Amino acid sequence: MRLLLRTTDPTLIAFAQALLAGEGITAFEMDVHTSILEGSSYFLPRRLMVADRDHFLARAALIDNDFPADACPIVP
Repeated sequence: MRLLLRTTDPTLIAFAQALLAGEGITAFEMDVHTSILEGSSYFLPRRLMVADRDHFLARAALIDNDFPADACPIVP
């Protein structure tokens, strides 16, 4: 699994998951419950992970749809 998206905005996560599902790419959201335990769902960033083999296409789909560059880090 590789990091695709990191953000505190739940609407970006939902939009990214919808885009990726349309491309046939499965994405897994992490850190959802951690945010709730801390008492604020917008304080800690959530991560969207994809399989290694899907990372290139998934990142290209997000960039093509004008996702913020700082939310889509390049992780080796």
